[in-house]
Amino acid sequence: MSIKPMSTSGTYTLINIGQRARLPLAIAALLFSANTQAFLPTPLLVTEGALSSELSDNMSPSDAKAAVRIETSNLSDTGENSQNNTASGSDMTTEQLLSTWRRQAKTDNLAQHITWRRLLYFYNDQSSMFSKKKTESLVDDPNFFLSDSGQKDSAAELDATLVALATELTSSTATGNNQANIHIKTQANNNSVLCRFPARVAWLKEKLAIDDASLSAECSELDDWMSTLAPEQLSIVFAEEYLDNPLSAFGHTLLRIDSKSSVANPNQISQAYALNYTVDGDPDDSFPIYATKSMIGSYDSAIEIDTYPEKLAKYLQDDERDTWTYQLNLTPSEVQQIMRHVWETKSLKMPYYFTTDNCASEILRLIDVVRPQQSLLNQLAYVVVPSDVIQLLNNKKLLGNATYTPADNTLRQAQLNDVKQQRAQLGYHNSAKQTLNEIKSAQLNPVSSLSDDGQRLRKRQIDVSDNNPIDRHPLQLGTIAIGQRGDNDYIDIGVRAGFHDTLDHASGYPQFFNLEGLAATLRLYDTDDDKPNQPDSVVLQNATLIRGRSFNPINAGKKGKTWGASIEATRVNDGSQEGGQDHLVGSVGYETGWSWAFGTPSIGAGEMPPQLCYTFLAGTAQVGRAINKGFRVGAGVNAGCRYQINNQLRAQAELQLPYWYHGSSDKSNVRGHYWQPISSLGLQYDIDKKQALRINANYDWQERVDANEDIQLSYRRYF
Repeated sequence: MSIKPMSTSGTYTLINIGQRARLPLAIAALLFSANTQAFLPTPLLVTEGALSSELSDNMSPSDAKAAVRIETSNLSDTGENSQNNTASGSDMTTEQLLSTWRRQAKTDNLAQHITWRRLLYFYNDQSSMFSKKKTESLVDDPNFFLSDSGQKDSAAELDATLVALATELTSSTATGNNQANIHIKTQANNNSVLCRFPARVAWLKEKLAIDDASLSAECSELDDWMSTLAPEQLSIVFAEEYLDNPLSAFGHTLLRIDSKSSVANPNQISQAYALNYTVDGDPDDSFPIYATKSMIGSYDSAIEIDTYPEKLAKYLQDDERDTWTYQLNLTPSEVQQIMRHVWETKSLKMPYYFTTDNCASEILRLIDVVRPQQSLLNQLAYVVVPSDVIQLLNNKKLLGNATYTPADNTLRQAQLNDVKQQRAQLGYHNSAKQTLNEIKSAQLNPVSSLSDDGQRLRKRQIDVSDNNPIDRHPLQLGTIAIGQRGDNDYIDIGVRAGFHDTLDHASGYPQFFNLEGLAATLRLYDTDDDKPNQPDSVVLQNATLIRGRSFNPINAGKKGKTWGASIEATRVNDGSQEGGQDHLVGSVGYETGWSWAFGTPSIGAGEMPPQLCYTFLAGTAQVGRAINKGFRVGAGVNAGCRYQINNQLRAQAELQLPYWYHGSSDKSNVRGHYWQPISSLGLQYDIDKKQALRINANYDWQERVDANEDIQLSYRRYF
């Protein structure tokens, strides 16, 4: 133990006495000096400190924890005499605390404890392909660490924290409480380890059995922040997928922070706050640049804390997205610890990765801090999707009461359904069309789940829609199919990372939702070498980066346009030459058009009628070495209908009428432009939520292709 000598010789003599038998003599000598007496700690405190120091080498872990309680209680109970303690006495107590804490930390191996490492953003089990080395913290901000080597060494950061904590605890007893010191003391405390890293200190307090009284500190900024939020309960909010903003196409999750008032009355949302982890992007960037930077981590992340009514209005009214809110089954102490950790991390600048380190992964990371044994974040694949997080939390029994909040367009759709039902019963009348248009108009019919002042939720007046993400099929898909193309039999093996097409099991998704990404299909042909124009035995049939359509029927309550887009590599039949084989090409397409919902809607709910028809004006560009001129561009019309036969059976038919152009050709038997109509039919039967059978049939009406028809039966497994 290192003890600094003091300016008074009497104090130096006292501290270097090593045996209890000599303590009374030293104390008696000191009592004769009035000058030194005023600066000395009381004999009782010194004796207890010395005993604690002597005994610590032979203490059991439980005895060491008890000793910490004695030391810290002495520090907090010194009263007015604390301002007379000498610096030497303070240093001695610091070393005593450190000796005990270090011994206990070593015994319990706290430096490698999973909670401590997660508080520092060390993730030994991190699955993100974009994360740093597993031996380093994900944070590279030096202000997040007390030790210079804290980013790479959790043990060094633990020791630096213990040193700072012990120093602050002991020095606080030597600081006067007069009014002249209040402002300086408050400034110093706001920058103290107690105030900067309250979650770390709270965890160490539990592990090292430090008395609460000894941790009292004036952290005005932290106290004001916690007082404003008044966190009593946390809930996770899921805003459904919104294709009209591609960055919201995969849905969104955020945390609702409830105070006592909003816990008692969940509709009184003016007393709640929203914690949102998002990308701090440049709004002046074009969408392709913005999306690319969000994918590769070129933007920083940001933690936003807003009033809950303000954030909820954005989803319900601006984007018109239904929300589902699930109470998290966390204890009050876990809620407090999460919020302390948010305080520690709210100003961090870390790379934002759209697919791996996003709004959903951050919620799991926060829960992992207080529930480390569940390792939630490690249980998801490389891509972290909000709906997957909801299902994971539900499977782990971490979700409590669920609340459905319909968006404005959902409420308007419920009104439309009622009026259409009444019109069907009463017959057509002249004002019916005008009435429907007025109901569909957001300006003429400002119905909302929010009150007029936006500070509370109205009681829900419609039935719950079938879009609870807990009920949806898993995002990943594997398929195996048998089929025939022309005269050749084949087997298809495919995989899709996500999401959902219009024939998939519909429960849990927005109505008519259609978005697929990262899919590939490998085809194995049974070829006959004796026949001409035989395909290769193994070919890549398709590799999709992204393909989707946004359906906003013009006769429904939804606002927005109907459009679609695709980026993929796919096999096509080039109709420019006689008997042309199919070729793998890179393809980019865009569609814009109209859609209509029809059929009998559910009465009392805000769902659209179950059937859908659509017409698109489509443009496509394709490139590939094997096709005529190496490229072709096409424009035309795509039209089709989707029919919901029952809850387990759906059908879809489509006709594509593209007109292709390759450029002029000098060869008489090669066409530079032509029509190539293609018709298709799909039928899916759901065995259950994770299994389905599907029939696909396609017919290419271009006479110059080597095979016109393609039919297959596939088994689909969602996982």
